[in-house]
Amino acid sequence: MPAGVSWPRYLRMFGSSVLAMFAGAQVVHQYYLPDLSIPEIPPKPGELQTELLGYKVKEEAAAALQQLKAEQKVD
Repeated sequence: MPAGVSWPRYLRMFGSSVLAMFAGAQVVHQYYLPDLSIPEIPPKPGELQTELLGYKVKEEAAAALQQLKAEQKVD
């Protein structure tokens, strides 16, 4: 058997590593919120612009929070 372990132990290790990989991929997709939409007309070379939607949302929330804090200090 591979690595000198029994088949049941090998299959358990393999299954747990596959589940961990899938869980990690799900976490990354939830964090970065990728845009998975496919446009009807593909962009021409050089026109494709990508952005991290999750990062953009967090930046906007942080900016709004700073603006509220600044308004409260002025009042």
